[in-house]
Amino acid sequence: MKTQGRARDVQILELSKTFQTKSGEEIHALKDIDLHIQPGEFVSVVGTSGCGKSTLMRIVCGLIPATRGRVLVSGEAVDRPRDDVGVVFQNAVLLPWKTVKDNVLVPMDLRDRRRPEHEQRAKALLAMTGLSGFEAKYPFELSGGMRQRVSICRALMCQPSFLALDEPFGALDAMTREAMNLELMRICAETRATVLFITHSVPEAVLLSDRVVVMTPRPGRIADVIDVRLPRPRTLKDYASDLFNDYTGRIRELLGAETLA
Repeated sequence: MKTQGRARDVQILELSKTFQTKSGEEIHALKDIDLHIQPGEFVSVVGTSGCGKSTLMRIVCGLIPATRGRVLVSGEAVDRPRDDVGVVFQNAVLLPWKTVKDNVLVPMDLRDRRRPEHEQRAKALLAMTGLSGFEAKYPFELSGGMRQRVSICRALMCQPSFLALDEPFGALDAMTREAMNLELMRICAETRATVLFITHSVPEAVLLSDRVVVMTPRPGRIADVIDVRLPRPRTLKDYASDLFNDYTGRIRELLGAETLA
């Protein structure tokens, strides 16, 4: 199942974000972020808690405005949420009163566009993620990993050319998380969407990504961007390779150095 249209490139240009507290204090979350994500590229962002990773993703998706700088998706300025961007958060945020299939179809219902072909696409997405037979189940009847699969299906429902995921597997146990990493790589290979992936896990970032962006502590800046040249398709066996460990070691050194700076 391919996404419609071509994958998008994403340009982040001189981006900064400042929040103001109720007491009037300014918190500088991001400062001078420049990044170009190529069409079909999988880019992960890693950094310590509070470095602005999630803030960056929300700005890129048009959910909150930047204080300075701009984001372009295929040359178009992002100033609001876009139909061609799929978003997945750490918590699945499924509607408990809707079935699995109806949760996947929420984007179409919000646009008052649900048609028979959309129901077929929802079923196909659920089949692609191993959820055939669960269409009529409710969220409370699913495991955490299954709920995140439903969330990913919902994000793919509008056939996005750009997919943004904010620590989508952070609440899962280690074995389920590894299974979801493999599932996500398979989905991305099949849909060929451009991906921005936020994570705390250095090994996860290396396994999934074409490039890993390493952030400094607040205010978040880009400390370095690491090209990951592991061959694809990748499997969990890559965790044991010397090259994989070289990448994770380099990123951890950057994170440690920035933490101590």
